[in-house]
Amino acid sequence: MVESSTGRPHQAPWDAGAVRRLRGHLGATQAELADQLGTRQQTVSEWETGTSAPRRMSRRLLHLVAESSGFYDAGPGPEAETAPGDASSSGELPA
Repeated sequence: MVESSTGRPHQAPWDAGAVRRLRGHLGATQAELADQLGTRQQTVSEWETGTSAPRRMSRRLLHLVAESSGFYDAGPGPEAETAPGDASSSGELPA
């Protein structure tokens, strides 16, 4: 979790790659992750393909699942993937 300029914590973005990495870390199917989050398997699939993105409550639930599973300790966090030619994202969460 990163602290915002207001001093309140906010979650890193959950892009398609981050959702896939979390699911891989959990060793879960899309349906199993969907059950944990209270959503549909199709929704998880859409997040993973980039067709749609998790909204506020889903991002919070993803964060809670990631935190409780040790996902943040296992490697790079759910930062947005660097777009070609974009050096602004290092792929790592700040300490």
